[in-house]
Amino acid sequence: MPRSGLSESQRLHPAHRLWRLLPAGPRRRLLAHGVALVAPRPDREPPPAVPGLAVAGEVARASGLGEAARLFHAAARQLGEACWLIDTGSLVPGEAPDLAVEGAPAPPPDGVPMLAFVNAPTLPVAAMRLGRRRMGGRRVIGHWVWELETAPATWAAGLRFVHEVWAPTRFTAAALAPLAARRGLTVRVVPYPVAAAPVAPAKLGRAAWGLPEDAVVTLVSASLASSMARKNPLAAIRAHRLAFGDRADRVLMLKLGHAEHYRDDLAALVAAAEGARNVIWETRTLSPAESRALTRCCDILLSLHRSEGFGLVPAEAMLLGKPVVATGWSGNMDFMDRDTAALVGYRLVKVDDPRGNYAVPGAVWAEPDVGEAARHLAHLAEDPAARAALGARAAASVAQTLGTRPLADALAALRG
Repeated sequence: MPRSGLSESQRLHPAHRLWRLLPAGPRRRLLAHGVALVAPRPDREPPPAVPGLAVAGEVARASGLGEAARLFHAAARQLGEACWLIDTGSLVPGEAPDLAVEGAPAPPPDGVPMLAFVNAPTLPVAAMRLGRRRMGGRRVIGHWVWELETAPATWAAGLRFVHEVWAPTRFTAAALAPLAARRGLTVRVVPYPVAAAPVAPAKLGRAAWGLPEDAVVTLVSASLASSMARKNPLAAIRAHRLAFGDRADRVLMLKLGHAEHYRDDLAALVAAAEGARNVIWETRTLSPAESRALTRCCDILLSLHRSEGFGLVPAEAMLLGKPVVATGWSGNMDFMDRDTAALVGYRLVKVDDPRGNYAVPGAVWAEPDVGEAARHLAHLAEDPAARAALGARAAASVAQTLGTRPLADALAALRG
């Protein structure tokens, strides 16, 4: 059974429970349009950008956007920029911070651009938190990520709070471009600088996770807050069982973030793995260093996602030299090909998301081929040399493409 290790502060807050009682559509409209009416907006015409960078977002949250903000802050410092890390606090009502992160004590000077890792629908809420002193007197850039080929109409409201839009991949940029064009904005692709200043893994071995030393371990790491339907860990369980059955020397590690908020999803996963004695669960909130230690302890990273705006967990695994088996569609294809990952075929199907987060008319996403994924897993598990070679090619590729250069070029363009 999963082990949660949850403190009382990590359990679902009553305000969060009330918020989730609202249907997804009204929630999005309330955030995107209602708060936008009163939230402070940036200056219509931003002043010239001066050296330095303020990075804002849910920097104390264990999420993709939170980690992206921390990565960009570290990368900017590596480039020699003066930096301010500004925590907006959780943008989910009643949700407590996951991590201890020290933010900026005061607003950055006028003219220092602010890079906001807050997606368009919740940017008005973040603007309320940031206040007029931080929103005004500077160029505001929204670094946004979206996981389908078309962005929903509710994202248009966020455009009133930015002067520029950056996206981590060409996939997301193409989705955002039609909305951004309405306000005369282009979308610049600035990938997450995963290789710029990576957090060193904590000094934890397999014993810390209950992993057998002599097994081939496949890791699936997904936040249930990011939509279980999209992350698709159920398919990963099926692929692992198809490849290995109950073999004790072939272990599946399921690292599930924010499982305490999505008990029904967790129950469905437990049911799918029923009877499997080679499945290990981890649902505690881990620090970035602990998460990388867990990845380092495993042999294969499996991501049978239906869609990704970027694919941060696979990118970090590749940087650590781990072979990745992943759906060959969406944002992850900016840094994966058949030479650097074991890509899984798919067919495009109509989006079916029970939570309604991806309810975009006519939208499609990928249904990965579980049988092909199982064949990749079986091959890599039986061939240590193939695992090592694929992991080495992946690490070299990510180190070259996901460093500081794209951010340096984007900052140079800001300053003309």
